[in-house]
Amino acid sequence: MFGFSEEQFSEFFVTYGVSAFILYMLFIVGELAYKSKAGRTGTFVLFFVLAFGMFGFVAKSIIQKLWGI
Repeated sequence: MFGFSEEQFSEFFVTYGVSAFILYMLFIVGELAYKSKAGRTGTFVLFFVLAFGMFGFVAKSIIQKLWGI
């Protein structure tokens, strides 16, 4: 499709599509903290707990680049 292989196409959209989704989810967590009036500690807990799973995706990308996988 458009001169790209399926592997290149899917790698692009997995990397940038999921990254955009992660940024949108961070926006949602911030909005949730604001609307619930969570305060400083509550906001930290929300971002830490809800965004901790996103760290795995970022770590996977970094590990793949470092190990050349």
